[in-house]
Amino acid sequence: MPASFLHGVETIEIEKGARTIKTVKTAVVGLVGTAPIQNVDEEYRTINEPTLILNEIDAAKYFGSATDGYTIPSALKAIFDQGAGIVIVVNVFDPEKHEDVTDVTKGDIIGSIDADTGKRTGMKAFEDSYSLFGYFPKTIIAPVYCEDTAVVTEIKTLCDKIRAIGIVDAPVGATVQDVITGRGPEGTINFNTSSDRIVLCYPHLKVYDSASDSNILEPYSQRLAGVIAAKDIDKGYHWSPSNTEINGIIGVERQLTSMINDPTSEVNALNEAGVVTVFNSYGSGFRTWGNRSAAYPSSTHVTNFINIRRTADILHESVEYSMLQFIDFPIDNGLIDSITESVNAFIRTLIGRGALIDGKCYYNPDKNPVTEIANGHLVFDVEFMPPTPAERITFESFIDIELLKSLGQ
Repeated sequence: MPASFLHGVETIEIEKGARTIKTVKTAVVGLVGTAPIQNVDEEYRTINEPTLILNEIDAAKYFGSATDGYTIPSALKAIFDQGAGIVIVVNVFDPEKHEDVTDVTKGDIIGSIDADTGKRTGMKAFEDSYSLFGYFPKTIIAPVYCEDTAVVTEIKTLCDKIRAIGIVDAPVGATVQDVITGRGPEGTINFNTSSDRIVLCYPHLKVYDSASDSNILEPYSQRLAGVIAAKDIDKGYHWSPSNTEINGIIGVERQLTSMINDPTSEVNALNEAGVVTVFNSYGSGFRTWGNRSAAYPSSTHVTNFINIRRTADILHESVEYSMLQFIDFPIDNGLIDSITESVNAFIRTLIGRGALIDGKCYYNPDKNPVTEIANGHLVFDVEFMPPTPAERITFESFIDIELLKSLGQ
């Protein structure tokens, strides 16, 4: 408040104009499962606590090495095999509570809130990630345990809350018919969901296990999570995870017919049912194959594309977090202009990166009646469009006999 009287000169600093909007982290995997922490130094043992793992050295230090029945060590290796990424890990195995890893239940994985301490356990602990690390995981996996429908339901609930994507495996031994039937009411597996936040994976993958000198099966979800994280860093979150080589595998549980130009092939039938699978043709290597979430085919909205859903999440979350600097400012034209300019500057940045085709933020007076403004409420419209993946390329070919006229010329 300026002084009521001044014989002199003063400067009043006023903050106005656009502010920087920072993109939230995307290459972050949330992993819930079990680890042999009885084999880990006591100072590094964590139970039902989100733990940040940045590399394989930290992975071994906090969660030990691959051991039969435990899911976290092998999942961390699968993720880091893809080359990049951050993992927030929640271990639910408690030697004081569980005599053996087989005693861990889906209830332990799903988690709860302790009535006495208020502490979240299981996958619910991921809700504490932002306060601990400044970001949420953007993909959620619960290898092996996600083969239970109840766990899939809770993964969806969590993903809706923190704007993440859950990656879910079909059970070991499922056939192509089981998987496709599982998408409907007569299905008997965990695939009957239509959420655009769930990605369905099939089949399991074969990897070489040096400890047993044999090939073993592992969940596809953990390697797909690593592929997504690595691609976010290399290309950007607006790229589809499809058609990317999977590192560290030597085969698949069930060989699938894979022809890029055959609509009757098994990989195409799985994609058509909203399932991400593995493409393996002559000289192609093993590649992720599928652009769409479980929302497809019941939903034809563009958000059934995995990269579009994720790009929308990143835009929304980045803009929301940035608004803290404007909350509780006096409402006037300067504030309205500052907010729209800030969001539009961010959108222009995303357009420049290729993450958006176009977009804009604007203030619509018709959506802001005086009664709402008087109540401290402003509404802004945001329109945008990320690039869709080139899922289908068609050539129309013509044999034109008129071209024979060129002979002898």
